[in-house]
Amino acid sequence: MNNKFYTLPLKAINLITNAEHKKCSINESIAHYIHLITTSYFGECSFDDSFGCSIWEIDFDNLKSITTVKEAIVESLSTSLKKHEKRLVNVKINVNVKQQEIKGNRMKKKVDILVEGKVKKTNEDFSYIEYFYIGPLSY
Repeated sequence: MNNKFYTLPLKAINLITNAEHKKCSINESIAHYIHLITTSYFGECSFDDSFGCSIWEIDFDNLKSITTVKEAIVESLSTSLKKHEKRLVNVKINVNVKQQEIKGNRMKKKVDILVEGKVKKTNEDFSYIEYFYIGPLSY
């Protein structure tokens, strides 16, 4: 496979000076972009207020049920991926949220995210798994 996609973190100085920048496959590039979407909050990108995910909006909200949190993340991520990640088709998102004890006495919600679909260009199956702890967000 032709590696013509840039890796994250993006090193702008390499692009400006025409220096070599590390490249990756289309699958890795899509995975990096999904990670960027899930770790960005709405309004963080000044050029597009719709870029991001609602994980940040529910980060400290302990009053919402786990089902409500799950539904909000699926809806938000689905909308963001449809708008911003055009290289994937037939996208399915599965989110699981559960309470988990961290370091003995701290409770956090663990958010497991599974994104599946097909890479439009290659017709290959695509799968991306990531998890976060919210309250406050960490990964």
